[in-house]
Amino acid sequence: MNDLSLAAARSLDDQDDLGPYRGRFDLPHGRVYLDGNSLGALPKATMARLAEVAQAQWGQDLIGSWNRHDWINSPVALGAKVSGLIGASPDEVVVTDTTSVNLYRLIITALEMQRGRHEVLSEAGNFPTDLYVCEGATRTFGRDATLRVVPRDRVVSSIGPSTALLLLTHVHYKTSDLYPMAEITAAAHARGALVLWDLSHSAGAVEVDLAAANADFAVGCGYKYLNGGPGAPSFLYVARRHQARALNPISGWHGHARPFDFTDEYSAAPGIRRFLSGTPSILANAALEVGLDLLLEAGMARIAAKARRLTGLFIALVESRCADFGLTLMSPRPADARGSHVSFSHPNGYEIMQALISESVVGDFRAPDIMRFGFTPLYTRFEDVWIAVDRLRHVLETECWREPRFAERASVT
Repeated sequence: MNDLSLAAARSLDDQDDLGPYRGRFDLPHGRVYLDGNSLGALPKATMARLAEVAQAQWGQDLIGSWNRHDWINSPVALGAKVSGLIGASPDEVVVTDTTSVNLYRLIITALEMQRGRHEVLSEAGNFPTDLYVCEGATRTFGRDATLRVVPRDRVVSSIGPSTALLLLTHVHYKTSDLYPMAEITAAAHARGALVLWDLSHSAGAVEVDLAAANADFAVGCGYKYLNGGPGAPSFLYVARRHQARALNPISGWHGHARPFDFTDEYSAAPGIRRFLSGTPSILANAALEVGLDLLLEAGMARIAAKARRLTGLFIALVESRCADFGLTLMSPRPADARGSHVSFSHPNGYEIMQALISESVVGDFRAPDIMRFGFTPLYTRFEDVWIAVDRLRHVLETECWREPRFAERASVT
């Protein structure tokens, strides 16, 4: 496929059974958007759904909507939908708060469950917020709780008798490396450790089967491949076998067994509902539901298969057409070892990405030198892949990236 023509790329789109889903997103004309791994595009149905919830439910039915429109159960209802994307049971997932808050919850929960063990083990270079939250959680927990980070190739061998929890990101945010979830989880369990998986770059992009992996805990965000909008709610997963003894450290009223009894004492709700704390964000939940419904309709098997084809084509074309410009592939070459984004490094990666964005191909940059390109199968075309590589070659060939304006650092990269 490394000599694929534009006409051939368009032919692949004509044969793509997911192709019609592109028309269900509001995409800017003439722009190739390859940053859905950071912020998903807007589904066209979202605005109508938000208007319905805001104008009819909030505007007309007011507080009665908690019962009439079942707002009160939206976190567990959406959790049940997320479960269909990650290989979980409906009663093991809830949608609530942010990824960082849910990481904190589950780190503290795991440490409480693993008395006699004090270490949280993670990978050096993991997504920074995971490590930051873990630093805070272990400091708050006390009792000699510590965070230890080791190189990726030493993660399994570093699990020891003091390891309470292994905290890993399933698909690495920079490189797109994909951990063998079942294998890693089994190795941790054999050594007495629990595992918390961050699915932020997995859910909605690659096939995940938490049940088959015998996973303990997981979190993920709603604004990347789930297309829930900026700041969309997160989800958390707690395996059913752990729920009776797993306690939410943020014990708010929505996680209470009888929240409207308004008693002074906390009594945890049974099951996954105990991991709720405060009032759910109804408008945000409504937007996320639209994205979830699209993914469930399309099916993760088809989505993941197209992701492998898109990323494989991109790698082949870049290495064929941009071979002489100092790019280094940072993502795994085997399709089954990577997620749905591809990263190349270059000493001037920031400037090159800014120049490419000026050519209407939108990816993003991660320090110190990584250019990331995300492929969202519901709206990314094979034609988009071809155009992106063609414009990348133009930027590299003309060296237009050397213009001073492209070196100016924005707050968000």
